[in-house]
Amino acid sequence: MSSAIERMIAFHLARLKDKNPDVRIKSIEELSLLGAVQVMDELETIFRTDLDENVRAAAKKAGRELFIKSRSNDNNKPG
Repeated sequence: MSSAIERMIAFHLARLKDKNPDVRIKSIEELSLLGAVQVMDELETIFRTDLDENVRAAAKKAGRELFIKSRSNDNNKPG
């Protein structure tokens, strides 16, 4: 059974394929807010391939935020 967060991440991942750039941007922002570090590869693909400049910029920003979050999580692990 998946958690509510996992379902929200899946919902926003699906919306990254929406034809409306504003929908894609909103989902990128939501994924960042959720701290969904597991979607960094998808964000990189969007950054490299999306036709909309604003979507690419949102993916770049979110990717950086998630990268920083992932690094701070790594640094907080014991051992």
